[in-house]
Amino acid sequence: MTACIVGWAHTPFGKHEDKDVEDLIVRVATDAMKDAGIGPGEVDCIYVGHFNGGFVRQDFTSSLVFQASDAFRFKPATRVENACATGTAAIHQGLTRIAARQARVVLVVGVEKMSEAKGPQVGELLLRASYVKTEADIEGGFAGVFGRIAQAYFQRHGDQSDALARIAAKNHRNGAANPLAQIRKDLGYEFCRTPSDKNPFVAGPLKRTDCSLVSDGAAAVVLADVETALSMKKAVAFRATAQVNDFLPMAKRDVTLFEGCEVAWKQALGKARLSLDDLSLVETHDCFTIAELLEYEAMGLTARGQGARATTEGWTEKDGKLPVNPSGGLKSKGHPIGATGVSMHVMAAMQLTGTAGDMQVKNARLAGIFNMGGAAVANYVSILEPIR
Repeated sequence: MTACIVGWAHTPFGKHEDKDVEDLIVRVATDAMKDAGIGPGEVDCIYVGHFNGGFVRQDFTSSLVFQASDAFRFKPATRVENACATGTAAIHQGLTRIAARQARVVLVVGVEKMSEAKGPQVGELLLRASYVKTEADIEGGFAGVFGRIAQAYFQRHGDQSDALARIAAKNHRNGAANPLAQIRKDLGYEFCRTPSDKNPFVAGPLKRTDCSLVSDGAAAVVLADVETALSMKKAVAFRATAQVNDFLPMAKRDVTLFEGCEVAWKQALGKARLSLDDLSLVETHDCFTIAELLEYEAMGLTARGQGARATTEGWTEKDGKLPVNPSGGLKSKGHPIGATGVSMHVMAAMQLTGTAGDMQVKNARLAGIFNMGGAAVANYVSILEPIR
């Protein structure tokens, strides 16, 4: 335990046509400091998680936080990027800075403005997070990547369309209770399961309801060392963290196993001296429903090839033995890439402080977070617990 989350902020996710990246950054930076009860003069350094990849022209964004206050001038500010794990990568950099005793208080902002890109360009930009030598021409962008993964899994373990529909329905049902979610509508299992004009196939066996959204938004957390955090009004501690990277080319690994995810979970739980059964909830990276299914297996909730069991037996429901994505996940909440990992930590911290409103999981005491970049290439796990 090296640091705690002591404040946070989160815009609604969706399309912010009237706001640019700067507006989003300034809003959450200001609100997170206010939530923590600190001023900019107390912040020692800043990390900004921003993937961009061409979504907006403003590609150098670390010092945009200074637009929130002139008092930030001359403080160190660094942009962090690690594909769709960018937000958590930025948080883990802040934790490293605190652990090295080079900072007591760190502000971390995650942001993305994806809606400025149109149609096919979005898929093209996202595929820059793949191995472009051999994967950049996959039809359908990252939906095509995960469509291939789903096809390979189906070939090995049978058609899992029922399980994917249950995951989508669960996350939309949960997202309906999240005031920050992009889609606040319980779509129901039948709609998610049945191909239709409103829910067509997108790539392989994946339908529109199996895919996360093009999103704008930002989230921020204030991190503080434990001694400082204990003097503040709330403190959610990092019990353990892990980062595991795997090969970038899908051809060099079995993409149906998510082995990097598995190793990251084992490392984090081992450091925390916990088992998966000890966790009250998990926020996991459901960029596509097949990803959440594979993550059940990788985290050890089910055996390999049996991820569907977690859905049929209700284990991952909000009142199940391990609620997964009570926020609605990326599927319902939205997936503004650089903001996603920070958002996951905000959602978990809200659960652990009993401030999650209609999303609240009863008696939440320990939360796990899994955020990944690419198809299980950059894998991050955080385990959080409240200490104040």
